[in-house]
Amino acid sequence: MVIADAKVVSIHYTLKNKDGELLDKSEEGELLSYVHGTESIIPGLEAALAGKSAGDKLSVSVAPEQGYGLRSESLVQELPRDAFGEIDDIQEGMRFQSESENGTRVISVTNVAADLITVDGNHPLAGETLNFDVEVDNVRDATTQEIEHGHVHSDGDH
Repeated sequence: MVIADAKVVSIHYTLKNKDGELLDKSEEGELLSYVHGTESIIPGLEAALAGKSAGDKLSVSVAPEQGYGLRSESLVQELPRDAFGEIDDIQEGMRFQSESENGTRVISVTNVAADLITVDGNHPLAGETLNFDVEVDNVRDATTQEIEHGHVHSDGDH
């Protein structure tokens, strides 16, 4: 079966940055499964997988524009400490959800000063060229519920 919209695709993958540093990989015996055509994975990888079948192996380099986007300095802001309400112990690396006119965004704390906290709303991999090694393990038709919900159900019928 060929990968196309409304198919459940299961892959093994390894993700490295442009310097060859390992960023992520599927665990031994664990597959990444998604419904193709639902924007569940980054566009560049989804496009590269279209038309492939179980057993196919490929290496894909995904530019930032087709991955997590370019970095935007407008998403880096200094906020007054009191914007964090009751949270007293704010540390670099902490992540928070923030509501904006564009919906929910995860922001990361990048600097903590006495009165100002610097946060970054960019995805941690924004601006990165992503290099995937992928093996397609399985392709099947998505169930009606999986298509409606936009994600894979472990037993195929919830």
